[in-house]
Amino acid sequence: MLINAQHLLQFQRCQRRPFLDVHGDYLEREIANELVLKVQQDKISHHQRIVRKLSYYEPNYASGDWQAGAASTLKLMQQGVSYIRRGVLLSTYREKYTLLSRPDLLVKQPGQSRFGNWNYVPVNIELGKRPKQEYQVVIAFHAQVLATIQDVILSKAGLILRDKDKTYLVDLDKWTPQMLEILNEYTQVIDSVKAPEIFISRQKCSLCHWYNYCHAIAKSQEHLSLIPGVTPIRYTQLQNLAITTLESLAHTHPSTLENLIGFDSNVAAKLVIQAQSAYTKQPLILADCFSLEYLTFKAPIELYFDIEAQPDLNLNYLLGVLVVDRLANTEQFYAFLAETPEQEALIWQQFLNLVNQYPQAPIYHFCAYEVDTVKHLGKLYRTPYSQIHPLLNRFIDIYEQLIQSVALPIDSYALKSIARWLGFEWREQTANGAKCIYWYDKWLETGDRTLLAIIQDYNEDDCRATRTVKDWLVKFFASA
Repeated sequence: MLINAQHLLQFQRCQRRPFLDVHGDYLEREIANELVLKVQQDKISHHQRIVRKLSYYEPNYASGDWQAGAASTLKLMQQGVSYIRRGVLLSTYREKYTLLSRPDLLVKQPGQSRFGNWNYVPVNIELGKRPKQEYQVVIAFHAQVLATIQDVILSKAGLILRDKDKTYLVDLDKWTPQMLEILNEYTQVIDSVKAPEIFISRQKCSLCHWYNYCHAIAKSQEHLSLIPGVTPIRYTQLQNLAITTLESLAHTHPSTLENLIGFDSNVAAKLVIQAQSAYTKQPLILADCFSLEYLTFKAPIELYFDIEAQPDLNLNYLLGVLVVDRLANTEQFYAFLAETPEQEALIWQQFLNLVNQYPQAPIYHFCAYEVDTVKHLGKLYRTPYSQIHPLLNRFIDIYEQLIQSVALPIDSYALKSIARWLGFEWREQTANGAKCIYWYDKWLETGDRTLLAIIQDYNEDDCRATRTVKDWLVKFFASA
């Protein structure tokens, strides 16, 4: 059985995914979505930017013929070429496994090896901006296989990260033992007949092609990882107390949890109420509910604000505002859209012109990004503080108001989860912020204006969803 670096990379993120990749039903997997494809393309582009500066050689072999690839790579190493791109290295592990290593680069350096007075160091080109553990474990894997090829144990390997001028040196004396431990755990999981337990991690799982499959199983089990606030550390603590079901957590007194690792009195109380909400399928008021005076104040005009951004370009390309005039009973959506990155300054001024027409109107948004962006744009385009300060005082974060005041029977406090629980639907069912990044990139590449229309519709729906959540929260506390 082949084990490659990608297997160890995914295993560090989720022990269940590699098992399903080997033993699962392929038809249950999801097709790669736009964001996954964009990440893959971004990594390819980053890789090409680095290697185009180098005079490198590549092994010559038919696709999938790893033995031929390894032989061709060995020949290049024996010749002593300076750089080998995507070389193929093979070694045996515990007789039944073959380790397949394909580092992005093999870089020649002075030193001893079976080839002569030189050896090679593996270097990987990563899209991340910092040397994550998973990157360092992977490069240690490459170095371990390389050691069996050139008969020399290295102490350092390299990572080329995004936006970094120098190669980051990985301490192999530190990371090789951890890599070997992970490799051992991986083989134990792969050899097992039973898949590792499900744990739905919102960030790590969202891009996995097994997400919907695992999420459906977790829902059928009412798995505790679906409860907002149950982290892996807290889940382990709950298991140690034999609290393994939604019902048992809902009936747990907070004092039982508050002294555990990862808990305190506030976390324990909120988590129990969250479990009670999920168990009863009813929204519940939190005991430490803070003031909702900003929401209960009835302004004649309200503004709902949402931004679409392209982080790789450091660009906020769409500032969307929904103006709700409750006296005139009218609504108007304004999409200030930068069709090119150079138009960001223009749409910033257009946004200011609009919101300044309603100096008393509260500006509702969901999460902190809008506030942070207004501060950033104000500094970037040198907007006087006398204009920015009163503007920021009008911002009201619906997300913060909600999570501090009420528990909902949902498994995520993302805007989509909350609004859809309330019956709101987006016109583009599969749209999300990540896909908008992809669509905007495609707009810049192709000039297809239908992509801009989809993005604007999505942004408007985000504003209307924010209004739906805000109106529900006001009515809920009014009735309560």
